[in-house]
Amino acid sequence: MARVTDIFVADAGSEPMRSVDHVEAVAGGLRGDRYCEGRGHYTPFDVCEVTLIAREDLERIDEELGPSLAAGEHRRNLVTEGVDLHDLLDHRFRVGEATLRGTRPRPPCAHVEELAEAEGVARALGDGRGGICAEVLDPGDITVGAEVVDLGSTDRTDDIVARLRSED
Repeated sequence: MARVTDIFVADAGSEPMRSVDHVEAVAGGLRGDRYCEGRGHYTPFDVCEVTLIAREDLERIDEELGPSLAAGEHRRNLVTEGVDLHDLLDHRFRVGEATLRGTRPRPPCAHVEELAEAEGVARALGDGRGGICAEVLDPGDITVGAEVVDLGSTDRTDDIVARLRSED
């Protein structure tokens, strides 16, 4: 079963991430998180409403890098296990009571490395290990342990082509 193993939020840009047991996904992000509140480091230039990263990738990073990023130094909101996050891009998926849509990969940045105070963090989060961004489609609570369920692609191309063929 794919699930959420950790949840992190930060009150404002550059503030330490703090671990929480639950969070409310609302239009614009996660209630109480810096980007939802308009206080993120990159607001308004590069905002991801919700960021996700795979526990499996964090474990590989820990092996390569030495210092652990498990306490939120990765600067991502939801840590998952049992799901390839890239499979959720352009898909709707449920996390707990909320429905999200994977919008794009989340590349690492120098700011993450600066805040982690560990050389190589940005490089370690590269190669597709930086997670993904998602937008909130339907609000709801997300708790540690919540199941992650892929609800299918948001790409309607196949549906449109099938409909056009049936009209011929």
